[in-house]
Amino acid sequence: MGTATEQTPTHDTRRRSTAVLVFADIADTTWRLFVPIVGLLLAGRYADVHWGTKPWLMLAGAVLGSVVAGLLIKQQLTRSV
Repeated sequence: MGTATEQTPTHDTRRRSTAVLVFADIADTTWRLFVPIVGLLLAGRYADVHWGTKPWLMLAGAVLGSVVAGLLIKQQLTRSV
């Protein structure tokens, strides 16, 4: 009886999907920065308290976390280009 017609996406729908993609990219970048830096910083802090080496392992964790975060961001950028 009725025929199914294929509808083209409206301008508003395309804008929403673009916004979702941008938000997903921002979230991907955020975890790549947050997790290594904060995770290794806290691991260094724990090791400092455990072995009494304050503040050296915490600082080393922050530096190592920054290097790892930089490598993850570089990987993300080369993948998206």
